[in-house]
Amino acid sequence: MSSYLPTLKQLQYLVALQEHGHFGRAAEACFVTQSTLSAGIKELEALLDIVLVERTRRVVRFTELGNAIVEKAHRILREAEELSEMARSAGKPLSGDIRMSVIPTIAPFLLPRLLPKLRQDRPDLKLYLKEEPSQAACDSLHHGQVDCVLLAQPFPCGDVESATLFSDEILIAFPKNDPRDPPNIVDPAIIDENQLLLLEDGHCLKDHALAACNRPELRASARMMGTSLHTLVQMVDNNLGLTLLPKMAIDSGILDRTDIVARPLKSEHAYRQIALIWRKNSPRREEFKLLAQIMEEQSSWKSD
Repeated sequence: MSSYLPTLKQLQYLVALQEHGHFGRAAEACFVTQSTLSAGIKELEALLDIVLVERTRRVVRFTELGNAIVEKAHRILREAEELSEMARSAGKPLSGDIRMSVIPTIAPFLLPRLLPKLRQDRPDLKLYLKEEPSQAACDSLHHGQVDCVLLAQPFPCGDVESATLFSDEILIAFPKNDPRDPPNIVDPAIIDENQLLLLEDGHCLKDHALAACNRPELRASARMMGTSLHTLVQMVDNNLGLTLLPKMAIDSGILDRTDIVARPLKSEHAYRQIALIWRKNSPRREEFKLLAQIMEEQSSWKSD
């Protein structure tokens, strides 16, 4: 075996530089000086006898081969990390560090109920959380930046394994005393597309909500977009329209102190599946299955 192989540290520097696009910020992320990071990448280029990064005063630009090597570096670093995770998880499951991404339409509603009990029952577990949209969370998972993701399905996330925790119903929310508000269950056919308020692109709940209505034309007709569920609630509360909300948000009190009512939809697709996912063939899959089981048991939003 050749002794002239890239080190994991050099690969970490290279990955950080591509992620941050700036030598100073990449160095901060790696907890080293900028000169140390720059020297490490130059050593890597000399070792491989190629140019990975074009350097100018203002721009850091990766070469085509540099981008390809970064992709390979992600996989190498992930495999190296999983090597140590395999040894640790064999000793005591759900101990040590787990990095988990959670999407914004789940995090503020589910985590406050889950985390206190999890800390109590698993004091040796350090759960580091990252809130980000579904696609960014899936990218983080496949690049090895997180170990698992709590998200809503269906969502295409690549080659992963998953454990479904529960179904989360999607309801329609109206201002109180609105003439469009029927007494019990709402037929999606009566939804006025000119009044429908949705989350902006990038939130998978938008697609789940439209699927619940089974009206494809609503995608193009929704006249206003919100950056969060709380923003949508404020817009509905100010009589700007109506929206679709997950039951977990309603059960968490998102409609408290508002003049909004939520009704179920007459639809076979008015729900999303909350799931924990991880990379296929991860050496920690048994740990993640156990974590999913604990989350499912502690959840109060299972289908009746």
